[in-house]
Amino acid sequence: MLEFAGFLPFLLVIGMAVIQLGLVGYGANQAGSAARAGARAESLNTGSGPAAATASVSGWLQPAPGACGGNPLVTCTVTVRVPAIIPLFDGWNITRTVTMPSDQTDQGS
Repeated sequence: MLEFAGFLPFLLVIGMAVIQLGLVGYGANQAGSAARAGARAESLNTGSGPAAATASVSGWLQPAPGACGGNPLVTCTVTVRVPAIIPLFDGWNITRTVTMPSDQTDQGS
């Protein structure tokens, strides 16, 4: 029993580290999805790229979309904030950028 009590803090720290890594992976996935949604909305020339990027992310990640735009290639950048569950850390900002062709390119007509 004494050995288990001594080893328990290590198990808890390892468990929290695994959960933290999962949150960072989830944040990276959400940032990529938001950048893709923002670039897609902006490629349709709707001007709603940042709004689409913000709407496609979980609110607790505090999404911060950058400017989306460009022609013939549309680029959108989104940064999310992943909170830390281990008290020694401050959290992480994860940024993803997506570039895709615009659907409304000038065809010279």
